Amino acid sequence: MRYPFDRLHSTDPDRPMSHIMYKQLIINMTARETQVALLEDGTIAELFIDWEKDSDIAGNVYKGRVQRVLPGMQAAFVDIGLKQAAFVHVNDVLGDTLSDRTSLFSDNGNVVPEETENTVPGAVNITIEELLADGQEILVQVAKSPIGTKGARVTSYISLPGRFLVMMPNANHIGVSRRIEDEFERQRLRDLVESLRSDSFGYILRTAAEGTSEEKIASEMSFFKGLWENIQRKYQTAPSPSLLHQELNVVHRAVRDLMTHEAEKIVIDSKDGYDSVLAFLDGFMPSLMDSVELYEGREPIFGAFNLEGDISRALKRKVWLKSGGYIVIEHTEALVAIDVNTGRYVGKHNLEETILKTNLEAVKEIAYQIRLRDIGGIIIIDFIDMEKKSNQEKVFNALKDAFRRDRSKTHVLPMSEMGITQMTRKRVRKPLSRLLCEPCFYCDGEGYLMSKKTICHTIYREILRNAQDMMGVRLTLQVNPEIAELLHREESDVILSLEKTIGKQIVVYPNSKFHLEEFDIFEVLTG
Repeated sequence: MRYPFDRLHSTDPDRPMSHIMYKQLIINMTARETQVALLEDGTIAELFIDWEKDSDIAGNVYKGRVQRVLPGMQAAFVDIGLKQAAFVHVNDVLGDTLSDRTSLFSDNGNVVPEETENTVPGAVNITIEELLADGQEILVQVAKSPIGTKGARVTSYISLPGRFLVMMPNANHIGVSRRIEDEFERQRLRDLVESLRSDSFGYILRTAAEGTSEEKIASEMSFFKGLWENIQRKYQTAPSPSLLHQELNVVHRAVRDLMTHEAEKIVIDSKDGYDSVLAFLDGFMPSLMDSVELYEGREPIFGAFNLEGDISRALKRKVWLKSGGYIVIEHTEALVAIDVNTGRYVGKHNLEETILKTNLEAVKEIAYQIRLRDIGGIIIIDFIDMEKKSNQEKVFNALKDAFRRDRSKTHVLPMSEMGITQMTRKRVRKPLSRLLCEPCFYCDGEGYLMSKKTICHTIYREILRNAQDMMGVRLTLQVNPEIAELLHREESDVILSLEKTIGKQIVVYPNSKFHLEEFDIFEVLTG
């Protein structure tokens, strides 16, 4: 069975920003891999992937042991049982402000406290050495999963997210999601939690709490209290390092966080997964059970929804725009650089208008790609230079507007005089490119190889460098077949010049197993 619909791409310039989108979750489950796609009007907007042996550990709570305190960095390495030691900064041990502590796990960046009171007077002057020592046991939660060579980022301030609430056992604050705009409802929820609270735990009411009854809020608060007590009991008896609490799997997490306000329907292709989701909803959101559908078509579910092409496109360095322009996305260790180019687009009237249209079209594609690829950290966008200040402001405002639907916290700075925009986006998981790709074994992830001509001249210098120590009557040179062909034809003068200089014959042999840059020089001692 196919699921036909009119695909409306996120970069469609005619799409009204106020358009109420139809959103659904498409879930593909196999024994080794789970993929969850959030669709907006048939176009994939976010993708979550979980492998059985490499699950996302963000949100997990561990009993760790401090491996090494680093006074110079005001941080420490903590062993939590992974291959790489986790990293904790002094601020994540102290938690100077409530906003610092809650931003990591509060409704995917959409919940913000309304106060930032300092809960530890004078804490900013406390050093890491006063808080932690080598070998000390510590209760931590993973704030950011390991990315590349960097270990997990952890915090000692625990946040436990639920359907309606985020519970913070180390805080004493009640916050409300800013997506709940009605002031009366905000106050009702705040007063409700305050009246139900029998402890000093802090709580943030998530977007899904809007209109929720007292019974449901009380039930979740009671669940959190039991969960926290269970974590504390395990901490007292478990060895270090140990996993004390595991966050929900990617399917249940997506259902919990995206249903109601983000998606109206779930389509899943696994009977076991379908039953699991129904059981989960029965315990937390029974009214949404009718929104779950089991996909039984012959074609793979991602193929039926035409998602494979968009995912493949999200792994490419160059992304073409409908007008003929394109953007180039480059990942570096420190940041992600995005360059905008007019490409084949020549416009109809004047250069400034052509540039403005390309930049505005690029804005929508950039926001779409950043969200789909889950790019985080520092992002630099090099737009095509515009002469008019008013046009620069149009592009800047369009960029801010394009990120309003992004659940991750973003901060966009105004465009510089050189047409460059700097922005940051909250990073918790690996970006899609790191998750689905690995560095090229040829170029070691650099994206470039030495040119064939450069390799020929490198061989020339290497033979000259060692010529005085060579005692053989002739030399055998083994190279990649492409280099061998070049040395026999266009660069044959390299071999002729070497033979004349060193007074020895050089025989070139192709070796199909050799890397393009690889070569071996052998001496033949007898005729």
